[in-house]
Amino acid sequence: MPTLIFFKPYGVVSHFTDPDGASTLADFVSVPGVYAAGRLDKDSEGLLLLTDDGRLAARITNPKHHLDKTYLAQVERVPDEDALSRLRRGLIIQGYHTRPAQVELLADEPDLPPRSAAIRFRKNVPTVWLRMMIHEGKKRQIRHMTAAVGHPTLRLVRIAIGPVTLAGLQPGQWRELSASEIKDLMTYR
Repeated sequence: MPTLIFFKPYGVVSHFTDPDGASTLADFVSVPGVYAAGRLDKDSEGLLLLTDDGRLAARITNPKHHLDKTYLAQVERVPDEDALSRLRRGLIIQGYHTRPAQVELLADEPDLPPRSAAIRFRKNVPTVWLRMMIHEGKKRQIRHMTAAVGHPTLRLVRIAIGPVTLAGLQPGQWRELSASEIKDLMTYR
Protein backbone atom coordinates (compact mmCIF):
# COMPACT_ATOMS: atom_id res chain seq x y z
CA MET A 1 0.00 0.00 0.00
CA PRO A 2 1.15 3.54 -0.60
CA THR A 3 2.17 6.16 1.90
CA LEU A 4 0.90 9.60 0.96
CA ILE A 5 1.86 13.15 1.78
CA PHE A 6 -1.17 15.44 1.88
CA PHE A 7 -1.37 19.23 2.22
CA LYS A 8 -4.34 19.47 4.58
CA PRO A 9 -6.31 22.65 4.00
CA TYR A 10 -7.75 24.81 6.77
CA GLY A 11 -11.15 23.58 7.97
CA VAL A 12 -10.59 19.91 7.14
CA VAL A 13 -10.57 17.28 9.90
CA SER A 14 -7.77 14.67 9.93
CA HIS A 15 -10.18 11.74 9.56
CA PHE A 16 -12.11 10.17 6.70
CA THR A 17 -15.51 10.65 8.37
CA ASP A 18 -16.99 13.29 10.63
CA PRO A 19 -20.30 12.94 12.47
CA ASP A 20 -20.72 16.73 12.44
CA GLY A 21 -20.46 16.94 8.66
CA ALA A 22 -17.13 18.79 8.48
CA SER A 23 -14.92 18.46 5.44
CA THR A 24 -12.73 15.34 5.77
CA LEU A 25 -9.78 13.62 4.16
CA ALA A 26 -12.28 11.67 2.04
CA ASP A 27 -13.11 14.91 0.20
CA PHE A 28 -9.54 14.92 -1.16
CA VAL A 29 -8.03 11.42 -0.96
CA SER A 30 -9.68 8.37 -2.53
CA VAL A 31 -6.90 5.86 -1.83
CA PRO A 32 -8.38 3.02 0.24
CA GLY A 33 -6.76 1.61 3.37
CA VAL A 34 -4.65 4.59 4.44
CA TYR A 35 -5.07 6.54 7.66
CA ALA A 36 -3.52 9.68 9.08
CA ALA A 37 -0.30 9.07 10.99
CA GLY A 38 -0.87 11.78 13.57
CA ARG A 39 -3.24 14.65 13.11
CA LEU A 40 -3.65 18.34 12.59
CA ASP A 41 -6.61 20.06 14.19
CA LYS A 42 -9.33 21.48 11.96
CA ASP A 43 -7.90 25.01 12.26
CA SER A 44 -4.37 23.98 11.27
CA GLU A 45 -2.98 23.38 7.81
CA GLY A 46 -0.13 21.55 6.21
CA LEU A 47 1.67 18.27 6.02
CA LEU A 48 -0.18 15.12 6.96
CA LEU A 49 1.14 11.65 6.21
CA LEU A 50 -1.34 8.89 5.38
CA THR A 51 -0.29 5.24 5.54
CA ASP A 52 -1.40 1.71 6.30
CA ASP A 53 2.06 0.85 7.70
CA GLY A 54 1.72 0.61 11.49
CA ARG A 55 5.48 0.66 12.01
CA LEU A 56 5.83 3.86 10.00
CA ALA A 57 2.84 5.43 11.76
CA ALA A 58 4.43 4.66 15.15
CA ARG A 59 7.74 6.11 13.96
CA ILE A 60 5.96 9.33 13.03
CA THR A 61 3.72 9.69 16.08
CA ASN A 62 5.69 8.29 19.03
CA PRO A 63 7.82 11.05 20.63
CA LYS A 64 10.48 8.50 21.67
CA HIS A 65 11.70 8.55 18.05
CA HIS A 66 12.45 12.32 18.22
CA LEU A 67 11.14 12.85 14.71
CA ASP A 68 11.20 16.59 14.01
CA LYS A 69 7.92 18.26 13.17
CA THR A 70 8.37 21.76 11.76
CA TYR A 71 5.66 24.42 11.83
CA LEU A 72 5.20 28.01 10.75
CA ALA A 73 3.09 29.90 13.28
CA GLN A 74 1.70 33.38 12.76
CA VAL A 75 1.37 34.89 16.23
CA GLU A 76 0.05 38.11 17.71
CA ARG A 77 2.64 40.71 18.73
CA VAL A 78 6.41 40.35 18.48
CA PRO A 79 7.78 37.92 21.09
CA ASP A 80 10.70 39.24 23.10
CA GLU A 81 13.77 37.16 23.89
CA ASP A 82 12.28 35.97 27.18
CA ALA A 83 9.20 34.53 25.44
CA LEU A 84 11.36 32.86 22.78
CA SER A 85 13.66 31.45 25.46
CA ARG A 86 10.71 29.97 27.36
CA LEU A 87 9.50 28.25 24.19
CA ARG A 88 13.02 26.95 23.52
CA ARG A 89 13.41 25.53 27.05
CA GLY A 90 9.96 23.96 27.13
CA LEU A 91 7.16 25.01 29.42
CA ILE A 92 4.20 23.64 31.28
CA ILE A 93 0.94 23.59 29.35
CA GLN A 94 -2.15 21.89 30.71
CA GLY A 95 -0.12 20.17 33.43
CA TYR A 96 2.41 18.79 30.94
CA HIS A 97 6.02 19.97 30.52
CA THR A 98 6.85 20.23 26.83
CA ARG A 99 10.23 19.19 25.55
CA PRO A 100 12.54 21.97 24.37
CA ALA A 101 11.65 23.38 20.96
CA GLN A 102 13.72 25.02 18.28
CA VAL A 103 12.20 28.45 17.71
CA GLU A 104 13.18 31.11 15.20
CA LEU A 105 11.57 34.52 14.72
CA LEU A 106 11.28 35.02 10.96
CA ALA A 107 12.27 38.36 9.49
CA ASP A 108 9.83 38.03 6.59
CA GLU A 109 6.43 36.48 6.04
CA PRO A 110 6.85 32.97 4.61
CA ASP A 111 5.73 32.12 1.09
CA LEU A 112 2.52 30.20 1.80
CA PRO A 113 -0.67 29.79 -0.19
CA PRO A 114 -3.46 32.05 1.06
CA ARG A 115 -5.75 30.47 3.64
CA SER A 116 -9.34 29.73 2.60
CA ALA A 117 -10.74 31.63 5.60
CA ALA A 118 -9.75 35.10 6.75
CA ILE A 119 -7.26 35.36 9.60
CA ARG A 120 -8.30 37.51 12.56
CA PHE A 121 -6.85 40.96 12.03
CA ARG A 122 -6.62 43.69 14.64
CA LYS A 123 -5.39 47.03 13.36
CA ASN A 124 -3.32 47.85 16.47
CA VAL A 125 -1.89 44.36 17.04
CA PRO A 126 1.06 43.40 14.81
CA THR A 127 1.70 39.79 13.85
CA VAL A 128 4.92 37.91 13.13
CA TRP A 129 5.87 34.43 12.02
CA LEU A 130 7.79 31.84 14.01
CA ARG A 131 9.40 28.66 12.72
CA MET A 132 9.02 26.05 15.46
CA MET A 133 10.39 22.52 15.52
CA ILE A 134 9.11 20.07 18.11
CA HIS A 135 9.64 16.33 18.64
CA GLU A 136 6.28 15.48 20.14
CA GLY A 137 2.78 16.37 19.13
CA LYS A 138 0.36 16.85 21.97
CA LYS A 139 -3.10 18.08 21.02
CA ARG A 140 -2.87 21.74 19.93
CA GLN A 141 0.63 21.90 21.44
CA ILE A 142 2.03 24.80 19.39
CA ARG A 143 -1.12 26.85 19.99
CA HIS A 144 -0.96 26.19 23.74
CA MET A 145 2.76 26.98 23.87
CA THR A 146 2.52 30.33 22.08
CA ALA A 147 -0.55 31.33 24.11
CA ALA A 148 1.30 30.45 27.34
CA VAL A 149 3.98 33.03 26.52
CA GLY A 150 1.39 35.69 25.56
CA HIS A 151 1.42 35.31 21.76
CA PRO A 152 -1.70 33.49 20.51
CA THR A 153 -1.34 31.63 17.22
CA LEU A 154 -3.52 32.97 14.41
CA ARG A 155 -2.38 30.61 11.63
CA LEU A 156 -0.49 27.33 11.94
CA VAL A 157 1.03 25.37 9.06
CA ARG A 158 3.08 22.18 9.46
CA ILE A 159 5.71 22.28 6.72
CA ALA A 160 7.81 19.18 7.49
CA ILE A 161 7.93 15.87 9.31
CA GLY A 162 11.54 14.78 9.53
CA PRO A 163 13.03 15.01 6.03
CA VAL A 164 9.65 15.13 4.24
CA THR A 165 8.39 18.59 3.27
CA LEU A 166 5.38 20.11 1.53
CA ALA A 167 7.52 21.23 -1.41
CA GLY A 168 5.50 21.29 -4.62
CA LEU A 169 2.08 20.74 -3.03
CA GLN A 170 -0.82 23.15 -2.68
CA PRO A 171 -3.69 22.84 -0.17
CA GLY A 172 -5.82 19.80 -1.00
CA GLN A 173 -3.11 18.12 -3.10
CA TRP A 174 -1.36 14.87 -2.28
CA ARG A 175 1.22 12.56 -3.78
CA GLU A 176 2.69 9.16 -3.02
CA LEU A 177 5.98 9.07 -1.12
CA SER A 178 8.82 7.31 -2.89
CA ALA A 179 10.52 4.26 -1.39
CA SER A 180 13.58 6.40 -0.64
CA GLU A 181 11.47 9.02 1.17
CA ILE A 182 9.92 6.29 3.32
CA LYS A 183 13.38 4.88 4.04
CA ASP A 184 14.56 8.38 4.99
CA LEU A 185 11.63 8.73 7.41
CA MET A 186 12.43 5.38 9.01
CA THR A 187 16.12 6.19 9.45
CA TYR A 188 15.95 9.94 10.13
CA ARG A 189 17.98 11.08 13.14
